[in-house]
Amino acid sequence: MSDTPNPSSTSNDSQDAGDEETETKSRFNVLILLPLVVFLALAGLFMWQMASGTNPNLVPSVLINKPAPQFDLEPLDASFGIRTPDGGPISGFDTESFKGNVSVVNVWASWCPTCRDEHPLLLKMTEDNRFDLIGLAYKDEQANSARFLENHGNPFDKVGMDISGRVGIDWGVYGAPETFIVDRNGIIRYKHIGALTPQSLQASFLPKLEEILAEK
Repeated sequence: MSDTPNPSSTSNDSQDAGDEETETKSRFNVLILLPLVVFLALAGLFMWQMASGTNPNLVPSVLINKPAPQFDLEPLDASFGIRTPDGGPISGFDTESFKGNVSVVNVWASWCPTCRDEHPLLLKMTEDNRFDLIGLAYKDEQANSARFLENHGNPFDKVGMDISGRVGIDWGVYGAPETFIVDRNGIIRYKHIGALTPQSLQASFLPKLEEILAEK
């Protein structure tokens, strides 16, 4: 007996193949369109922020008005000879460093181009001794951090080396530079994402710092 093709079976096979091809095309289209959808959503958010007057550098942080995370950072190695603005030795810092003093914590790195842009503003801030200016060297090596401060000047009273980036994660850091204000009770009160500029200092950063300094 010879085998005779079943017309019904052939039709079903063709339909299955067509369904698989359609499903494959649908998945391909989703993969193509997904990045575009994400981009448009982010662009829409940015445009809404600008239209509403919301500063995209002032991204809300879950840590605002909460105690600074527990941490302990080693200092920049003393053998590099970097001194504080007052001429003293550089120390690291930990959570307890915030108690009793208002602190400005600047997240920076030698590999960060915009950190160079804002650095003169940090040097200018050393003229005000009402608060501690603290540097958190983010995902940076000791020698590179020291070379940066030697070439550009050191505005920091303390420098902590977050070589692994672990402390930065705990602080919710997106990248360098970022700047926090911590009050005398060790509470994070303010966060600025991106490089500080003369405009951002006058518009929001310095008024907030003055408000916190005035608190008893």
